[in-house]
Amino acid sequence: MIVQGMTILYVSDQKASKAFYESVFQVQPTLDVPGMTEFRLENGFTLGLMPQDGIKRLLGQDLFPERDERNPRVELYLHVGNAQLYLDRAIKNGAELIHKVSMRDWGDRVGYYLDPDRHVLAFAETVQ
Repeated sequence: MIVQGMTILYVSDQKASKAFYESVFQVQPTLDVPGMTEFRLENGFTLGLMPQDGIKRLLGQDLFPERDERNPRVELYLHVGNAQLYLDRAIKNGAELIHKVSMRDWGDRVGYYLDPDRHVLAFAETVQ
């Protein structure tokens, strides 16, 4: 049985990523030490930020020796109460808009952007 989980994003600048997510989520990290920042969000969801060098130190190998830093490596899809509000905060703090908030055929209103490390993030509202 899984009790609780976390998503960890590998970031190029932990301090800059921490500031970005503090502004977007409007919460303070629950952990902020060299090598890891964690934000506890609603419903037990935790978002972690680890410097890219951290995974090499942790596992003893570079898992992405020939990666292209311009290509997204993950999509984080978050249900929120007001997708446009979160998208606006992200853009204000340096995110790159991919697609404005709009209705999707699976029943959510969703907006997409790239964070400063080019992770794809989506803020979604379920429409009933």
